[in-house]
Amino acid sequence: MNKLYPSAQDALDGLVEDGMTLAVGGFGLCGIPEALIAALRDSGRKQLTVISNNAGVDGFGLGLLLETRQIRKMISSYVGENKEFERQYLSGELELEFTPQGTLAEKLRAGGAGIPAFYTRTGYGTLVAESKETRQFDGEWYVMEKSLTADVALVKAWKADKAGNLLFRKTARNFNPLAAMAGRICVAEVEELVETGELDPDQVHLPGIYVQRLVLNPSPEKRIEQRTLRSA
Repeated sequence: MNKLYPSAQDALDGLVEDGMTLAVGGFGLCGIPEALIAALRDSGRKQLTVISNNAGVDGFGLGLLLETRQIRKMISSYVGENKEFERQYLSGELELEFTPQGTLAEKLRAGGAGIPAFYTRTGYGTLVAESKETRQFDGEWYVMEKSLTADVALVKAWKADKAGNLLFRKTARNFNPLAAMAGRICVAEVEELVETGELDPDQVHLPGIYVQRLVLNPSPEKRIEQRTLRSA
């Protein structure tokens, strides 16, 4: 099975349709599949639901899809760096499902593992628990959260072999493996590609069974979201 596609546009061709749900890896601008996001913008697909920790920044990452009004709903935990996100949400143009960050991670992990729901103490007694089932275990109250799955997952990895086994670089791993597992089909954007068998199996972060398509992007932009410098 040849998983490698010549471009991000080719990797999404025939895969993404209007109204789909996508899980997108990344945290801030760290480890985002920037080439795939740009290709998704160029595809013109709209009415999308996107599961992602955040929505990038104005003019980059998922912020590109907000500018073109291709996203109908975001399922996120942090949205504070994107002014267009704020404007669309407050004006009622964008639907938003706020989810605590750890709960969002577990929703994706559980969805990828085939677990339909789970209980967590996070959010009990707050608006997060409104209209949700609660239950007591060992004297503590918990909120039932439904897991998340997606039609397509878009993720970013550092290195892959041709079988789709992935390695992520340091904190760029973040939500990427979880998003990949939650997607019915996963497209991975990678910086380096090696032959199958060249990766040490003990170093593989995500097995290739979860990855259906690969695209090579050897020179990503890798913007820094907030740069802090120390004076001399």
